[in-house]
Amino acid sequence: MSRKHPAFRQTDHRPWPLPTKSWLLCQRWLNLAFIHWEINPAQIRAQIPAELEIDLYDGKAWIAVVPFDMKGVTLPGLPAVSFVSDFPEINVRTYVEHEGKKGVWFFSLDAPKKFAVWTARAFFHLPYRHAEVEVIERGQSIEYSHKMDHCAFEASYQPIGACNNDKDSFESWATERYCLYCQSKRGQVYRTEVQHPKWPLEKAEISIRQNTLLNSFEIGEQHPSVLFSKSIDVVAYPPTTL
Repeated sequence: MSRKHPAFRQTDHRPWPLPTKSWLLCQRWLNLAFIHWEINPAQIRAQIPAELEIDLYDGKAWIAVVPFDMKGVTLPGLPAVSFVSDFPEINVRTYVEHEGKKGVWFFSLDAPKKFAVWTARAFFHLPYRHAEVEVIERGQSIEYSHKMDHCAFEASYQPIGACNNDKDSFESWATERYCLYCQSKRGQVYRTEVQHPKWPLEKAEISIRQNTLLNSFEIGEQHPSVLFSKSIDVVAYPPTTL
C-alpha cells in the first residue's frame, strides 16, 4: 500500500536503494525557492557533528535559504487535516555526507504551527522554531514573509524557465538529496531517509527585500542560480541512529 503514494512514481533516479522499512510521514511541498551563498566550511564546522563531512561543490561549501509551503502532512492511512497539516516553512541549511549518503543539515526551520514545531523537535530532533510565516500566490509570483524576534525574510519570486539539472550540475547537487541528518539533545546523530521523484526544477528570479536569517554567518557571494519548484510529493522514514 505504501508504495502507491505519488512520492514513489519515480524511484530509478535515487543514488541508493529505497529503505526496506515502512515510511512514517507523507507531505507535499509547494512553491519552493532555493537561494544559495558561499560560506567558509571552517565557519560552520563546529555547528555540525564530527561524524558528518561537510559536502562541497567545486571546493566550496554552500548555505541555503529555502522558503516553501507545506501541505498534507500526515501518517500513513490517515487523512490530512488542514488545521495541523498545512503550513508555510522556511529553513536554513547546508550539505553534508556520511558513508556515501549525501544529505541536508538544518541550522533552523521556522513555521507558524506550534504543534508542528513541537512534533518535529520531539520526534525528529530538528531545530524547528515558531515564527510568523505567510505565503501568498499572485499568479506566477510568490510573496513570502517571515518574522521571528530578530530574524526576518521578505521576498517575491517566480519561475522563469527551464534550468540545467544534469547529474553533475550545481542544481542537481544541491537538491537531489534523499536524507537529512540531525542531532538529539543528548548528542546522538540520526539519519532520516526521504523519497520523492526527481526534482522538477525551474530557473527563478527573486527580489529579496529583507533577509536577516543569515546574520549569524559570514556569507560570500550568492550563487547566480536561484531555483524554483512548483510541487513535489514526499515521504519520510523514521529516523535511525548512525
